[in-house]
This record gives sequence, structure tokens and C-alpha cells, in this order.
Amino acid sequence: MANEFVKKINDDTGVNINLCYQCKTCSLSCPFASVMDILPHQVIRKLQTGEENELLESTTIWHCGTCETCVTRCPNKIDIPRVMDYLRQTALQKKVAYGDKKVTAFHKAFINSIRQWGRQYELGMLLEFKIRSRDYFSDIPLGISMMLKRKLPFLPERIKGKNEVKDMFNSLDKKSGI
Repeated sequence: MANEFVKKINDDTGVNINLCYQCKTCSLSCPFASVMDILPHQVIRKLQTGEENELLESTTIWHCGTCETCVTRCPNKIDIPRVMDYLRQTALQKKVAYGDKKVTAFHKAFINSIRQWGRQYELGMLLEFKIRSRDYFSDIPLGISMMLKRKLPFLPERIKGKNEVKDMFNSLDKKSGI
């Protein structure tokens, strides 16, 4: 089973996790390691040994900031953020419960924003997050202040390639059976 999951990750992400020889550089470099229950090098090892369920239930996949420090410092250039994103998506598909519902609400809102607009549209993402998390009023003054300072645009910025981004998401949906 471990080999099947590793092969699926390798095929779906293009990341060869078998190249990892556990030097721990990723974990020692990670600015988020202190809040993770499983360190980045341990994530890769658990994947190699087939401990998929433990990873999908971990806080680590949700705490990874995808800053890419690990990739930059990895001697084999293993793209751990891509693997973490794959694990987050897998957890959502398998409906694995995570303790803090706001984390998954934010992730869904972020992905939907990119899917719809081809880039992050902050106000739309924020509104979707507020609806998903049912936290409607906690930071209204901050939101108004940001809008007045033009830090939170009312309309999304138009980009070239928006349809290509949508096509990419549609292709991934077909591939994963969503």
C-alpha cells in the first residue's frame, strides 16, 4: 500500500519523495516547525512508509505556510509544499475532520478565489471565509479600514490567463474524480 500511495503522489505532483534521505534540513529550516505535530522530514518518511492516515489527520499539513524554504535548502530539491498541498486536498476529498474548522474554511475560500479569478481576490475570499466560518462580525473595523486605504480592492484585478487557470482546475477535478 505504501508503494501505491508514493507512486500516486509522485505521479500527481511530480515530486519524487523517494529521493529524501532524511538529512532533516527541511525541518531545521522550517519557520513553522514549532507549531507542527509532525516535522517536514517526518512527513516525507511517513509517506515513504505508508502512514497516509496519520498525515491526513495531522495539524502539520494545515500549518505549512508553503514558504518554500525547505525546497530551497533541500539538497535534492524535494518540493514539500507541493506535497503538503496535495495532502490538504486529499484530506478535504476524504472528508478528514480537522479540529479548527476555520483553517479548512480559509483553505477552501483561498482555492475557490484562485479557481474563479485566476488569482487571489482578497475581498471575495474574505467574504467566502466569513460565510464558511460563520464569523461574520469579528473584524469589520479592520476590513473597513483596509478598504478605505485601498488595501482591499472592491473589484478583482483582471489578469491574462484566467481561463487557463480555470482549465487547470477543471483538469485536476476530472483527474481526481471530483
